[in-house]
Amino acid sequence: MIQSTKYPEVSLLITHYNRSASLRRLLSKYREMGCEFGEIVVSDDCSNIDHLEKLKSMQSEFDFKLITTPVNKGLGNNINKGQDAVTKKYTLYVQEDFVPLEAFESHFSDALQIMEENSNIDVARFYGYFHHPLRKAFKKGFDVIRFKFWYPGYMKFNCYSDHPHLRKTTFFEKFGRYKEGVNGDITEYNMILSFIKNKGVAIVFEKLNEMFEQMNNADEPSTATFRQDWKLSKNIAIRTMRKIYLQYKALKYHKDLLRYTKSN
Repeated sequence: MIQSTKYPEVSLLITHYNRSASLRRLLSKYREMGCEFGEIVVSDDCSNIDHLEKLKSMQSEFDFKLITTPVNKGLGNNINKGQDAVTKKYTLYVQEDFVPLEAFESHFSDALQIMEENSNIDVARFYGYFHHPLRKAFKKGFDVIRFKFWYPGYMKFNCYSDHPHLRKTTFFEKFGRYKEGVNGDITEYNMILSFIKNKGVAIVFEKLNEMFEQMNNADEPSTATFRQDWKLSKNIAIRTMRKIYLQYKALKYHKDLLRYTKSN
């Protein structure tokens, strides 16, 4: 018999769009691991009828709140309405195409304990494509992410990410709501600026991707696949173009942060 681990003060918030098989895989994995949350909220962004029917059939099986919308409104709205439905002290935010790994349970418990003991910490991050360049060892395998305005490079700005993370449910009170009606990358970009402007404090697990894996297949593909391939390409021409682009991106981050800080 699987021994359950309960997190009564944590809401599992999952954003979903046309990936009902991926959602089932995620929820089944948590059940297999014996993880029990205070509540589960699935926020759907107007999936097609087939996926929506599958979600409704899963509700009683996995006991989650299903938050829907009559029209597709994008990532910002999907996170906002899902977060509005959360009632517990902490929110574990996970997109439906991620799967928790064996290391999740012990390290998630550590993150929760750290946030309970350190009220200044707003977010604990569990996944990323690259490590943040400005980190300082903290405790239990987690590093504190630091931001230095004068440090070169665009990566220093990525203190916040929409990848799996634990956050205070009062997140909106400090950082505002997610920007709606724009591309998902812009939604995340604006939250990054808000996180820095409002002096957000984040910790990140030092062994990136040991707690979660992003899994996609031909039936339910990721829209970020090409972007990720471009980031990791070893082709000299592509790497040169990327270097030039990143120099531009760093300057743009600086300009946008200054403008955002002055206008908010």
